[in-house]
Amino acid sequence: MLRVSRGALIEYAVSLPPLVLMFEFNPEQISRSRTITVRTGNAPGTRGGYDFMLPTETPRVAQGVTVQPETLTIDVLFDATDRMNKGDPIASVSGVQPELDTLRAMIEPKAQGPGGLQMLASLGAGPSRAFQRQESASVLLFAWGDHVLPVFLTSIRVEGKSHLPTLVPYRANANLTMQVIEGNNPFYQFEQTRIFGGAALNTGQAAFDFARKVFF
Repeated sequence: MLRVSRGALIEYAVSLPPLVLMFEFNPEQISRSRTITVRTGNAPGTRGGYDFMLPTETPRVAQGVTVQPETLTIDVLFDATDRMNKGDPIASVSGVQPELDTLRAMIEPKAQGPGGLQMLASLGAGPSRAFQRQESASVLLFAWGDHVLPVFLTSIRVEGKSHLPTLVPYRANANLTMQVIEGNNPFYQFEQTRIFGGAALNTGQAAFDFARKVFF
């Protein structure tokens, strides 16, 4: 039986109300990736990094190296079958279309309006839907388990699996790609604290195991 976990995307904005999307996903298939870009040029001793002898020289070795933000990819399941069987009027008519519409709204640029009301850029006047100064992408909080990460939703791909006679989907899979917003914000700072705490725990355990093998 497929093991699924509950997750959520929550719009982090002064808006009334903020967008919220609850979903189920398979935590065994979550993908997290990070890359670095190395630009050392053609100067002597730069084939993959500058020459070095001591640990104190590593900042110079890493000149031209840029760490890219972490990206996450998950597969999300939307299923209105249970709600339809219980006679839910919204699910019976709209299936999972409201969830898919929320997902689409989260990736659309928005302009901040009076009273914190956010309007989709596509509803505004003007010849172009491109990003303008008063429009911005939504900052989202991706929450699952004890993790809360600030992210931009960079890609969505939806596959409808089952449909009502009106062709409205009541079961769909969505592939979501997110980029973590790494910087001076409380959510990422907490994640950094958790990461280095876990790394310290692992290092301590490794040192203990090494000492036990060598001295006992």
